[in-house]
Amino acid sequence: MGYLTATVQALYSTLRQSLKKPTTVEYPKVVRPRAARLRGSFALLKDAAGDENCIGCKKCEKICPSDVIALTTVKKPSPVTGKSRGYASDFTLNLQGCIICELCVQVCPADAIVMVREQERPAFSREDLVLTMDRLYRNGENAERLAWATASILAETQDPERTCLKK
Repeated sequence: MGYLTATVQALYSTLRQSLKKPTTVEYPKVVRPRAARLRGSFALLKDAAGDENCIGCKKCEKICPSDVIALTTVKKPSPVTGKSRGYASDFTLNLQGCIICELCVQVCPADAIVMVREQERPAFSREDLVLTMDRLYRNGENAERLAWATASILAETQDPERTCLKK
């Protein structure tokens, strides 16, 4: 008798759920609106003059807990100002192991690396999940896709002088 009751309850539950409107969508055909503070991928930025912001300090590479950032630096004169400074000659971010912790963004002194609101598309090969310098700069070209925070904005919000807990 117990099996019959359990079977009827299961059929009732199935029938009740089948009459409800589905909660899933067919991604990527239908894209739900994203939250304003979504952080889905990364971008490298250039300044207003078109010069690269990255100074090659390697702080992002050192702080990354997943060890997915590889950075090669070179010192050369700036094409805009002519002054010699550090640059990243190669910047690679592997999304296969990235935990989207945003520590690399928070530690960047030049606001060179930021998060973007748009997630990377699903990939069919592992090579598609590796963000090279070219892909990172392309991600940064559209300012509307940028997330709300850069390293300097995050530092200002964590400034003890600005908090309401002042004594």
